Amino acid sequence: MIMAKPKREGGPKQQLSALAAKKKARRDYLAAMTPRRRKMKAESQRRDCPDGHDYDHNKKTCVKSSHNRGGTQSGCKKDGTKAEYEQSKT
Repeated sequence: MIMAKPKREGGPKQQLSALAAKKKARRDYLAAMTPRRRKMKAESQRRDCPDGHDYDHNKKTCVKSSHNRGGTQSGCKKDGTKAEYEQSKT
């Protein structure tokens, strides 16, 4: 089974026991293979965004990967493009 997070220099992102890692891999795989997630994955691949960009399913456009993966807001605001869009409307 494939682990959800790729191994980085220095080892995996989470220090899990062998059993916990196996269970996590199974959970992540099943979550990724739900009909909704498979549809989103196919849509992302069809969009063919330029290098360094991801398809944003909320905005329906290609945005910078760094912006689409979170961590773009200060601690007191909700993160993610959908939340940012709602904040900018008011």
